[in-house]
Amino acid sequence: MNRWIHRWSRGAVGTRRRGGAIVEFAVVLPLLLTILFGIIEYGYVFLVRQTLQHAAREGCRVAVLQTSVDPYTEVTTRINEALAPTGLTTYQVTMTHATTADPVETVSISIPYNDVSLVGGFFGTHSYDLVGTCSMRKEGMDEGA
Repeated sequence: MNRWIHRWSRGAVGTRRRGGAIVEFAVVLPLLLTILFGIIEYGYVFLVRQTLQHAAREGCRVAVLQTSVDPYTEVTTRINEALAPTGLTTYQVTMTHATTADPVETVSISIPYNDVSLVGGFFGTHSYDLVGTCSMRKEGMDEGA
């Protein structure tokens, strides 16, 4: 009888320990999920910023060519090709064209953060834009010519 009571009491303590572990897990799980989704969100936003920068660079490379007949159309076509794999569609392109006084072409692409966010407003609403910008000197734009 003594052995049976001893075994029963050990089982009860083990059960209480398991119950405590479940409660601790339930308390820590939301924190761990928040950290996990924050890391995923940060990584995706970083990917989008790098993609915007790459697309701006590609568009600027087309804009600085002397052979560009219709630079805006050619630039936006190249930007669309660069952004197509990511599925980003709500971006805005801003271009500053080169002149003889300032022979620099600038292409800037911006997209609202809220259009990119994976978790919506969970981490707060952000009203800023993710931007990729590139400036290059236009070929054959000499001041003396």
